[in-house]
Formats: sequence, structure tokens, C-alpha cells
Amino acid sequence: MHHISRLGGLLMATALTGLAGSAQAALSSQHSAFGTLKDGSAVERYDLRNSHGMQATVITYGAVLQALKVPDRNGQLADVVLGFDDAQSYQENGDVHFGATIGRFGNRLAGGKFSLDGKTYQVPLNDGPNALHGGPMGFDHQLWSAKPAQGPGWVGVTLSYRSVDGEMGFPGNMDVEVTYSLNEQNELRIQYQAHTDKPTVLNLTNHSYFNLAGAGNGDVLNQVAQLNASRYTPINATLIPTGELAKVAGTPMDFTQPTAFGKHIRENHPQLKFAEPKQGGFDFNWVLDTAGDVHKLAAEVTDPASGRRLQMFTSEPGVQLYTGNFLTGSIKGKGGQVYPHWGAFTLETQHYPDSPNQKNFPSTRLDPGQVYKQDTVFKFSAM
Repeated sequence: MHHISRLGGLLMATALTGLAGSAQAALSSQHSAFGTLKDGSAVERYDLRNSHGMQATVITYGAVLQALKVPDRNGQLADVVLGFDDAQSYQENGDVHFGATIGRFGNRLAGGKFSLDGKTYQVPLNDGPNALHGGPMGFDHQLWSAKPAQGPGWVGVTLSYRSVDGEMGFPGNMDVEVTYSLNEQNELRIQYQAHTDKPTVLNLTNHSYFNLAGAGNGDVLNQVAQLNASRYTPINATLIPTGELAKVAGTPMDFTQPTAFGKHIRENHPQLKFAEPKQGGFDFNWVLDTAGDVHKLAAEVTDPASGRRLQMFTSEPGVQLYTGNFLTGSIKGKGGQVYPHWGAFTLETQHYPDSPNQKNFPSTRLDPGQVYKQDTVFKFSAM
């Protein structure tokens, strides 16, 4: 992992000093305003750019990846993540989690409950009988503080948030940092770090919705995915894992070979109906075969039309692939675009859903003195 340096000041000029070589000098970061929340709180934005035209925009509300502009096979840029043009739209449409940093606990907790050392804790329910993504006021509903960051060959922003003891029912004061960084290899890296003063549970992720054809440009059914995952965690009707680590072979969940999202999405399979009762859809945690090695390819998605390729690497044991099943075309996003059903996919790197209640899943417990770390890379190229 690269070292995160702290830089003062609100603006880094377009040519960052201290980055050697012409290619590295082309990296830039700019800081500006992104409007206000309903209570008048100011939201800030950071724009990270490299010499290939790639640009990542991060805002301090929800530590959200607000935009990600990536070239296609002809060098044409398009914003490949769903989102909004103003801060209050993120506030008003918080339950879709566009681009957000998710915590304290990404994905679902059965009944919103978990136990630690004989004591049971309750997270407010916000997903039927369960708690989802840390409850109704999770990390993606909070205002984070931010500082520019840079290192050899990369430029970034580090966002910080203190989650106080008892927030959303979770024990312990927790200090969290998320660093987004961009390099000249068209890699957007997201690194997380956290520590607590009481035993607690933690499962952080990023909830960006990707459409490699460009956000708002139709559905993703023709985009082709490959996951380095031979197993997944089947779910029940309320989307809670059964505890089984099932083989993907012979099911619509098999993405071990390049497969278009649309190939099996409408199949009459009970798991697909749990994820999207009307038409079917993907919303599952895949058990990665990469064993936490951030140098091994965990997932790849390509768009045959534009030629854009997204490769994902992560230190996490799982990834939630979700195909925007509950996008209905009712949400107006950036530029007034309407995001259609199946109009995006997520690659939420994570520990498995409901892990605190599943004895055979990897532990999400964090104790005082321990440091939670996660390293996830989204690398873009063109076919």
C-alpha cells in the first residue's frame, strides 16, 4: 500500500510540485465547492485528473465518487458512474447509495441484530426485516472532512469521519479514513483504514454504479463480466445468506468465463427471483478465489460497444455484484438523464453479508488496537 501524505491548503494547482517526470507532472487535483445540504452545511468536491483525460470527482457528502470520466477505444471520454449534479439530490435519494462509501456495515444484517461478547446490538431496520448498509443514517448520509493527498506517481484525496459510540446501534467510537487516488495507469484506488475504542463490527465498501457505455446510456445487459469466483453465498427470500458457500457451476451465477449480464438474468431460477421478483436480477455476494491478494484479478467487465474495460482487484474476500434491479427510470441523475432498469452494475468489495451472524463466514470483528484496512483498485483500459 502506498503511504498517504497529508497536505494542507484547499487547492493543489494543476501541476503538482514534487512529482518527477512529465507524465507524473500531468497528474492534477483541484478542490472546489459542491453546494450545500438542506441545513446549509457546505459540501466540497475534489477533481483528480491524469494525462489520459481520466477524471475522478469525489465529494465530502457520503465520501461519494460523484463522477468518473474514462476514455473508450477511440479516446472519447464518458462518465461511467451514476450520480447527481447537486448535493441535495444525494441527500434526498440516499437509499440508492450512488457512489457512496458504505458503513459501518455494508450489505445486510438479519433483523438488524448482531452479538459481541454476549451482548446483542440493534441497528435500525431499513430494508424490510433487515438493516442494510449500516442502517438509515449510515456513513453515506454523513458529511466527511477531506484533505488532498499525493505520493509517487499518484494524486488523491483522504476523507475522514468519526462514527461515535452508539451511532446506528454500533458500539465504539470509530475513526475511519478513505483515500481515493488516481495514477497514470488509469487506476482508481480506494483504500480504507479504521480503528475503534470498543469491540465492534465493520464492513466497508464503495457503492458505485457502473455503466461502461456511459451513465444513463441504456442498460448493461450486453456488457460482459468475468468473476474469479467459483462459489457464492445463496440467499433466502429476504436476501440474507443461508450460510452455504455454494458452487456457481451449473447456475446463472457462473461468471468464471466471460458472460454477458443479460445471458442468464431472466432465467427461472429461485435465487434470481429473490434478487428481483418481477424479472430476475443479480444481487449476490461472490466468494472470490483471489484469497485477498490485491495483485490478482478479481473481476473484469467489458463493454463491446465502447471497448471500455474495467478490471477490479481487492484485498477483500467477497464482491457484491448488483445489476441495478430496483432502478425504475424514475430517478433523474446527472444532466437530467434517467437511469433505466438494469442500467448499471456494482462491484462492492466486501466481507460477506450478515457475517456477524454466520459462524462459518470470515470475521468482521474489530477490536481496540487493531487496524481495519482494505485496498481495492478499479483499473480502466480499452479493448
